[in-house]
Amino acid sequence: MRLLIVEDEERLARNLAAMFESSGYAVDLAFDGERAERLLCDERYDAAILDLGLPKIDGVTVLRRCRSASNAVPILVLSARGSWHEKVEAIDSGADDFVVKPFQIEEVMARVRALIRRAAGQLQSELRHGALTLDPRTAKVTLGGAPMRLTSHEYRVLAYLMHHRDRVVSQIELTEHIYAQDFERDSNTVEVFIGRLRRKLGATSIETVRGLGYRMGAP
Repeated sequence: MRLLIVEDEERLARNLAAMFESSGYAVDLAFDGERAERLLCDERYDAAILDLGLPKIDGVTVLRRCRSASNAVPILVLSARGSWHEKVEAIDSGADDFVVKPFQIEEVMARVRALIRRAAGQLQSELRHGALTLDPRTAKVTLGGAPMRLTSHEYRVLAYLMHHRDRVVSQIELTEHIYAQDFERDSNTVEVFIGRLRRKLGATSIETVRGLGYRMGAP
């Protein structure tokens, strides 16, 4: 899953990024509203964390412009001010959730997981497909109760397919959602990760839909 963190306090932003990356996310950072707006326009994310007090362009303006452009990415707003009218303004501008600083990083991570689940139509915290279970809270995967050892990119591919297991996911979409913006992307490596996952989870675990992409195989 791919996440954008927009926060002008660089240390906080990098701490957040480190925590999400340790849980299997690909993370991009923006330290001002101008870069945030550009990334939201040019890249595809599964969720975004947006601070309101940003230099160059404030967070509410970024939020409004994002929604005006019909970008439906789930957005969690951060603010150092927790007044009710600021919360109302953020929600009315298109925010999906709101957290007041200071906060516990674990709470932010839980809220982001919930936003991604909601956007994908998933109700349970654990993702299940037959005997296969993926827990986004711990980035752990089990098959028939046995733990599976996956690389970070194998996990990202599987997590994205599990979140969208009822539809076909194109190779381009997978590539856009498993790599951070500054990573050299190669769509051909997706085939490599799919092949590795099939060897670890079973040959029929991921189905190739010719000319369209991939989806989870029959459970």
